[in-house]
Amino acid sequence: MVNALYPCTIAHARSAPVTYAFRHRTYLWLIDPDGPPPLPAALRVLARFDPRDHFGGTAPTIRAGLSRFLAANGIDLADGTVRMLTQARVFGHVFNPLTVYWCRRADGTPLCTVAEVHNTYGERHCYLLRPDAAGRASTEKEFYVSPFFGVDGAYRMRLPEPGPRLELAVHLERAGMRPFTATVRGVRRPVTPRVLLRLALRHPWSTAVVSIAIRLHGIRLLLRGLPVRRRPRHTVQEGMQ
Repeated sequence: MVNALYPCTIAHARSAPVTYAFRHRTYLWLIDPDGPPPLPAALRVLARFDPRDHFGGTAPTIRAGLSRFLAANGIDLADGTVRMLTQARVFGHVFNPLTVYWCRRADGTPLCTVAEVHNTYGERHCYLLRPDAAGRASTEKEFYVSPFFGVDGAYRMRLPEPGPRLELAVHLERAGMRPFTATVRGVRRPVTPRVLLRLALRHPWSTAVVSIAIRLHGIRLLLRGLPVRRRPRHTVQEGMQ
C-alpha cells in the first residue's frame, strides 16, 4: 500500500549572512494521487487532496496536472505510477512549501522526480529532476521563495523515495558556499483513523501553523537586519497554466 503518514521534523538552517536555525514538528502524507486513502466522513476535514492546490490549479485531478506539466517538458507519464509527498488540506486550509512527486514507468523503472515549490506570495514553480540511484539531483534556482535570497545559485537535493523512514535534504549553493539547508526527517506510520486523529491532535491546524511560522521567522530575520531582496516578476511555466 502506497498511502502512509510521516510524523516528521522539518529543520531550516542559515549560515550566511546571519546564522539562524529552527525546527518544526508536523506530519506529511505519502499518497497515490490516483487513490488517496479513504477516511471516515468525520475525519475528512483533516485530509483533503485538492487539485486546485497543485500545478496550475486548473486540472480536474492532481495526476492530470502532473501529466500536463510533464507533457510540456516532453515526458509522457502514460500508465506510470506516482507517489506524492505533501500536506493535505486541514479544515479547508493548506500551504505546501514543497510537494515531491516520484514518477515511475509502468514497468517500475524511475522516470523522473518533480519538486513543486510554493512561496507565500501565491506563486508556484516546479523543478523537473533526474535523480541518481541515491535520490541526488541538482538544478539551478529559478524561483523566489525567501525574501532574503534572490534567485541566483543552485539547489543540491537529496530526495530518495520514502520507505520506513523519510529523509530529504535541500541545499542552496551560492559562490561555493551553502548559506541555506532544509531537511525533513520522519518515520512511516500506517493510515488509520486512530493514527490520523492522534497526529491531528498533536499538531492542530498543522498547515496554518506552517504559514504562521514562516512569517514569524521572517519577522525575526528582519529584526536582525537581514536585507530583503527584490522579488522579480514571476513567469508561469509551460504546463502550469
